[in-house]
Amino acid sequence: MPPAGQPARLGYLLKQAHLQFTEQARQALAPLDIGPREWAALICLDDERGLSQGEVAQLLGVDRTTMVALVDGLQGKGLVAREPHPADRRKNRVALTPRGRHVLARGAELADETERRFLAALSPAGAEQLKAALQTVIGPLPVPGL
Repeated sequence: MPPAGQPARLGYLLKQAHLQFTEQARQALAPLDIGPREWAALICLDDERGLSQGEVAQLLGVDRTTMVALVDGLQGKGLVAREPHPADRRKNRVALTPRGRHVLARGAELADETERRFLAALSPAGAEQLKAALQTVIGPLPVPGL
């Protein structure tokens, strides 16, 4: 917390907002047996069909070891399947299964509701303004979602 009488610094506010939003997203996605990181991977895999695990890891900003564990977990839940990369036998492509597509669609509904609840203290115009301002500061994002 900032000292009494001092405004909170941007980093602190962003961190607190991130923690609160991530917790709300975690709770919302729990009935689907996925967390926010798995949700982001499913979105990436849907939007970027045909990428290798390494390419998806780069988009998500995780190391390859973390990505292997993430894909192992998603595969264990029946949400994705690995297939050999047609151009490079050393690589695997990861594709959503029909169950993965169902979880992705239901997760989108839950994510929309989570965002709506999180931004409820703002007017609709204020919520859009906040999102637009953050997008301007951050620049283009490689992965949409939570």
